[in-house]
Amino acid sequence: MRGLIMGLAVITMAVTGLASAPAFAQGHAGTKTEQQACSRDASRLCRKELGNDGAVQSCLQANRSKLSSSCRKVFESHGM
Repeated sequence: MRGLIMGLAVITMAVTGLASAPAFAQGHAGTKTEQQACSRDASRLCRKELGNDGAVQSCLQANRSKLSSSCRKVFESHGM
């Protein structure tokens, strides 16, 4: 789960243009593929939450039925 949270944190930062090296140093940031799989969904469904990593994850989970199949697979691969 921590890996998914970190991956979503990077997605959030990438969508808002705030990605930086310290964020990657905190832990698993998700693969580039995972980031790409959910970045559009985060931007489309969770725009108000961008910048708050936990809120983005909660938002994406709450909108699971609206997620792209690729983002849904990211959540499934992390047991969510």
